[in-house]
Amino acid sequence: MKKLDKLIIKAFIGPFVATFFITLFVLIMQFFWLWIDDFVGKGLDAGTILMFIWYQSAVLIPLALPLSVLLSSLMTFGNLGESFELVAIKSAGISLMRFMRPLFIVAGCIAFGAFLFSNYVIPVANLKSRTLLADIVLAKPAFAIKEGVFFDGIDKFAIKIGKRKLTIPSSGM
Repeated sequence: MKKLDKLIIKAFIGPFVATFFITLFVLIMQFFWLWIDDFVGKGLDAGTILMFIWYQSAVLIPLALPLSVLLSSLMTFGNLGESFELVAIKSAGISLMRFMRPLFIVAGCIAFGAFLFSNYVIPVANLKSRTLLADIVLAKPAFAIKEGVFFDGIDKFAIKIGKRKLTIPSSGM
C-alpha cells in the first residue's frame, strides 16, 4: 500500500465514522418522532428502551451507510482540495482514478459488509424490534384511552369514556 493510499484512507475514516453515527442518530430520532405517543407514559425501564434502540439501529444501518459514505467522501476530497493536496497529486501526474482507487476499495468492502449484515443480522433485528414495539404499544392500553372519544382497543367492544380518573399505584411497602 502506497503512502497516497494511506493518506486518502486516513482522511476518509474519520469523517465516515462521524457521519455514520450522526445519520444513524437522525434516523433513530425520526423513528422515535413517529412513535413517541406510544412510548410516553408506559413506565418503560431504561433497559427496554436501550434494547429497542439497539434493534432499531441495526435495522436502520442500511439507510445510514450510503449517506455516510457519500458525505464522508465529499468531506474527504473537499478537505484534500482545500489544503491543495489534490493539486499536488494532479501536478505529480497521478490520475483521478488512481487516487480515488482506495476509496473505491473501501466502499466495496463496506458494501460487502453491508450485504452480509443485511442478509444475516437485519432479519433477526427487525423481528425483535417489531415484536418489542408491539409489546410496548400494547403494554398499558389504559393510556390510549382519551376522554370523550370512542376506544376500540378491546376485542368486540367499543366504549366511550366520559371522565377519566388517573390513579397512581402504591409502592407496595
